[in-house]
Amino acid sequence: MKKILILAGILALMGSCTPSNKITIKGHVKFTDPQMKMTLFSWDDHVKDTVATVFPDANGDYSITADIEKPGVYFLECGYWQRVSLWAENEDMTIDFRGMDTARIKIKNPPFVQIKGSPKNEIMNDLNYNSFRHYQNMIAISQAAYRAEFASKEDKDKLSVTLYEANDTDLKERVRFLMDKYAGSTSVLAAVSHLNPVKDEEEIDAALDAILAARPGYKPAEEMRAKIADQRERIKRMMVGQPAPLFTCPDPEGKEIGPETFRGKILLIDFWASWCGPCRGEVPNLKRCYAQFKDKGVEFLSVSIDQSEEAWKKAMAEEVMSWPQAHAPKAGADILDLYQFNGIPFIILLDAEGKIVAKNLRGDAIRTTIEDLLKGVRPEDKAKQKAAAAMPAAGGSMAMIPATPIKRK
Repeated sequence: MKKILILAGILALMGSCTPSNKITIKGHVKFTDPQMKMTLFSWDDHVKDTVATVFPDANGDYSITADIEKPGVYFLECGYWQRVSLWAENEDMTIDFRGMDTARIKIKNPPFVQIKGSPKNEIMNDLNYNSFRHYQNMIAISQAAYRAEFASKEDKDKLSVTLYEANDTDLKERVRFLMDKYAGSTSVLAAVSHLNPVKDEEEIDAALDAILAARPGYKPAEEMRAKIADQRERIKRMMVGQPAPLFTCPDPEGKEIGPETFRGKILLIDFWASWCGPCRGEVPNLKRCYAQFKDKGVEFLSVSIDQSEEAWKKAMAEEVMSWPQAHAPKAGADILDLYQFNGIPFIILLDAEGKIVAKNLRGDAIRTTIEDLLKGVRPEDKAKQKAAAAMPAAGGSMAMIPATPIKRK
């Protein structure tokens, strides 16, 4: 009986311990300074968690040994000069850095850093290199657009946006290739975070299935599956065509108002704050649009996410906005989560049934989108018409579609 109790105690103690893997990261820093620190850390829900910190020795060599309780993506920072993302689980690795920038004119554009000696970090090398080249291409596009001559700023912006989008698409395709190349490896989870939970649903689910088939019950994969399921629900909740989430906030008199208050009318909701320059810069445009559409079944609602009610009321008095106003409690924390935005102004248009028509409207797009909706034309209809117009005629080929000329002075 005593042996059984002792065994049960040992098993209970083992079960209470969090499994961890001790890893060592070592390497050499070519150019150091006395204040340089090597810092290993992770990001968890936007919170930095420092795991270990060491200083390189007089020769520039360093070694970090750490217990990894939660496998995943970690970051190793070399002073203020370089940073590399890595997969930390149960493999040692070697990472060398150039270190301090020795150029007379210092530019924050550090070189690519390679991880050696860790098979699970091969995908991290590929991901890091792809991200490095993506950034270099962005610089090249910006410089080329800046130096080129265009007939107008609009032509310049259109070409720049097209090239940036092509660069982003190239990066996403490379990530998909790497997920297939390293399928089944636990470190593929690092690539999953680069994809869109909804648009890339098939690829993400296949990657998670492969990991769990190779490692049944692998906790990081199960946690990521649950996290992505939550992200999908949030994204789909705010997709065009979905009913806008309901909320109410107090107006200046304390009366609760929200989207449901204006049901039966087209509603433009403007999320803003007194301290937001672009928000206040958009007000004159909103005034023009409100004057144009207020008698045509269109309502506006501005919702402030100001921390201070006094600041909100002061800004309202300064801006003299004649449409309904409301103030979101807790600096809009619940609203930001409900409507899934992290920047303002966030302007969204709802139809008379309370369904989302368009998001992130700014400038003249506000007027044209409302005009189209009053005519029964939605943004997705215009997108389909544009795509159809770009398709070749029957029997033709895509090569027959002429390229849009770039006008030059």
